[in-house]
Amino acid sequence: MNSQKIQADNPRNQDGIGEQELLVVSVGTAQAQTRLTLGAIEDSMANAFPQFTVRRCFSNQTILNRIKQREGISIDNVEEALRRAQANGVRKLVIQPTHMMDGLEYRKVVTEAARYSDSFGSLAIGAPLLTSDKDFAVVADTLVSCTSAYHDGKTAVCFMGHGTEAASNEVYARMQKLLSDRGWSHYFIGTMEAHPTAEDVLAMVKSGNYRRVVLRPLMIVSGGHIQNHMAGDQNHSWKRIFEGAGYAVICQQQGLGDLAPIRELLAAHARAVMQE
Repeated sequence: MNSQKIQADNPRNQDGIGEQELLVVSVGTAQAQTRLTLGAIEDSMANAFPQFTVRRCFSNQTILNRIKQREGISIDNVEEALRRAQANGVRKLVIQPTHMMDGLEYRKVVTEAARYSDSFGSLAIGAPLLTSDKDFAVVADTLVSCTSAYHDGKTAVCFMGHGTEAASNEVYARMQKLLSDRGWSHYFIGTMEAHPTAEDVLAMVKSGNYRRVVLRPLMIVSGGHIQNHMAGDQNHSWKRIFEGAGYAVICQQQGLGDLAPIRELLAAHARAVMQE
């Protein structure tokens, strides 16, 4: 079995890999530097499960097309990765998504995998990051830990998630409630494309006596959304919105996948379905 560490930008689509595969499925990112985060997740999976060969695929075809056009790198989409596993004679296939929630992108993976359910001796799909109460607790503790320097009573810590029109958007309100119930009243959760909006978060921040705001991603990778919609200089970025309200703003562009407890949690999801 191939246990050699593979560089982050390697598409991990080599053939001749043995009978056990762990397919790490991400939405993807078109930025080579940001893919280092996904590479770190994949490397941690390879270290945790040396009996499996780790492979990569992205579920967003627009991102895949952009990578191919800009860099000439071919990364498998979900269907291509499943076909490749089938052609390689994989008998035990474990799929571990890095998706935040059981939303539209995760459902696409589940639906696609179901078409190949008879192609392997066994096929199992791990849960997305935020699934159980324990998952929420681990992520909440991680958010607090990585921003512990700002527990000064004068700083609001705001996390920007992507947001979705699906019912799974409730994960953001659930995370907000958990943080508030634990006494972290200066932590606020919002989204880029759904609710709570940046304006909703600003209103919550204004209810306190804060002088500055720290902005961080609530996304696995810190890609274009974070660089533009959170930390960008355009008028409607979160940075500009909070600066316009008179706050000193600190932008920290570290994706969740850069944090060891998050990578360990994803590995725990993979381990759970392996045991099942």
